Amino acid sequence: MTALHISISAEPIFYLGKLGFTSSMLVSLLTTIFLLTIAHQFYRNQKKTSHLSLIIQALIESLYEFAQTITPHKAGKFFPVFASIFLFVMFASWAGLLPGVETIQIHNSQAFVPLFRGGTADLNITLGTALVAVFMIQIFGIQSLGSDYLKKFINFSNPINFFVGILELVSEFARIMSFSFRLFGNIFAGEVLLAVIAFLLPLFVPLPFIGLELFVGFIQALVFATLTLVFINIATAKSH
Repeated sequence: MTALHISISAEPIFYLGKLGFTSSMLVSLLTTIFLLTIAHQFYRNQKKTSHLSLIIQALIESLYEFAQTITPHKAGKFFPVFASIFLFVMFASWAGLLPGVETIQIHNSQAFVPLFRGGTADLNITLGTALVAVFMIQIFGIQSLGSDYLKKFINFSNPINFFVGILELVSEFARIMSFSFRLFGNIFAGEVLLAVIAFLLPLFVPLPFIGLELFVGFIQALVFATLTLVFINIATAKSH
């Protein structure tokens, strides 16, 4: 009987010098290429009517209307970051549910390892996405408020403002940890559940759980992108 193998970290599939290129990096790269290809084709053929273009238009319009409910006056400025994070996280999470993921294996000069692994089922990928989100929050904050935004973190006017600035700085790092661990924990737990169910009860039993994980991937992407948009909106608001 084949043993069930579950690894909390993504295994390198090849090495670039001493840097290991992992299975989750490969899936994240393929997800990015897929989204860029769809976007390019939609831009080239936006005047042509097709089922795919209508679906993409409906998705973009729905996301934009949702963004407007959070930041009515600056939705157009923040929307590209919000939509990019949402689409990447959702499709990188769903990629872990495709047939062959975690089952197709290759030899990486040390052992047989899975060729594919869900992008957001790796803490390194979720941490990188969280760093991008928090970095964009700071960029928009500086663009909107200039030096006044930095005074939120560094303020020597009085001891109270100084310690409040330290707390604000700590909260920014806490957002990175919260973003990355929340997404990783939910997606990785779902993939482990599916692996165990498929190992013990194959064929049609895992199908309801796959549907559940599709929903979880959507919700986690929406939560991640929405929190990013909310924090950007807060960062760009003038304090009173």
